[in-house]
Amino acid sequence: MKALIIEDDREVAAYVANGLEHAGHHCEQCHNGTEGLNRALSASVDVIILDIMLPDATGMEILTAIRNSGLQTPVLILSAKSQVDDKVLGLRAGANDYLTKPFAFEELLARVEGLAGRQSDAEQPTRISVGDLVLDRLTRKVTRGNTEIELQGKEFQLLECLLKHRGKVVTRSMLLESVWNYHFDPQTNVIDVHISRLRQKVDKAFHVPLIETVRGTGYRIVEPDV
Repeated sequence: MKALIIEDDREVAAYVANGLEHAGHHCEQCHNGTEGLNRALSASVDVIILDIMLPDATGMEILTAIRNSGLQTPVLILSAKSQVDDKVLGLRAGANDYLTKPFAFEELLARVEGLAGRQSDAEQPTRISVGDLVLDRLTRKVTRGNTEIELQGKEFQLLECLLKHRGKVVTRSMLLESVWNYHFDPQTNVIDVHISRLRQKVDKAFHVPLIETVRGTGYRIVEPDV
């Protein structure tokens, strides 16, 4: 994955870049809006990490210019502005995600990898599996070993999202957007309830659990040890 970081705080930009590079990704840093927009429009990157408060242009102006150009590169807004109105404004302007400062790097990494790894339904494989768990996206059939597992609609979508990012942390924000089409956290326990039901069906009757909680961040499907 290649990320473009548009952030005027050089310490923050370096912190994010070092963390992403340590995780095996490539990064380019821009420290003002003009340079950042030029690079966003000319460079081939998988995801853009965009600050809102920049010295010569706002992040919103850059985002609008990016989308008006027809460029659909995923954009994660990284901002100290934490009001709901700010988040809604950013998402409506074309951002794919919004993370407020201060932030945990693990969450930023999970969100960025999730954005960069998204594929259209046509590009996704028909069958997704981890260990003996298999999900068929065409027939909407789920099996574990020789056992067929009956899932409700949201449970199926939740498992599908986890499997598409197998081995990686899927944040609560990513699940809310992918499964419930929420671009904000409604501060309910809807995810916890559905994860609990999913575990009852996918893990409880089997020797090796596959769904793992990453405290304070989200969940992931883990590959069982052979």
